Amino acid sequence: MDIKVYHTLHKDAVKIRKEVFMEEQGFHDEFDETDGNAVHLVLYIDQIPAATCRFFSGQTQGEYIVGRIAVRKEYRGHSLGSRVLAAAESEIRMLGGRKGILHAQQQARPFYEKQGYSVYGEPDFDEDCPHIWMQKELT
Repeated sequence: MDIKVYHTLHKDAVKIRKEVFMEEQGFHDEFDETDGNAVHLVLYIDQIPAATCRFFSGQTQGEYIVGRIAVRKEYRGHSLGSRVLAAAESEIRMLGGRKGILHAQQQARPFYEKQGYSVYGEPDFDEDCPHIWMQKELT
């Protein structure tokens, strides 16, 4: 297993996100201007891209927003989501970040709670999919 950090949107991250969010889950607005400002991580198994996520600076100093965490179907059930998230948190800490924030799909809430995130704010919808804001202190 190898996790690579990219400062541009890498083709392997695009591939995973298209597969998971667009083809599997039916999202249409997957790619946005934030991709140009985000740090992208891709987790590889035997040189095959298996999982990805991105993060970028939030509105408050020391706050980073983590998102687009995706694991390809054939690689699920092996803790790759938690590994790529932990790698993102480690990168954020190295940049001086103190808090991670994410906008999770409601169905993924238990996964993020296991990773130490707690809910704040009110549930909302992103492309008709229920989401919830979550946060974690990274210090």
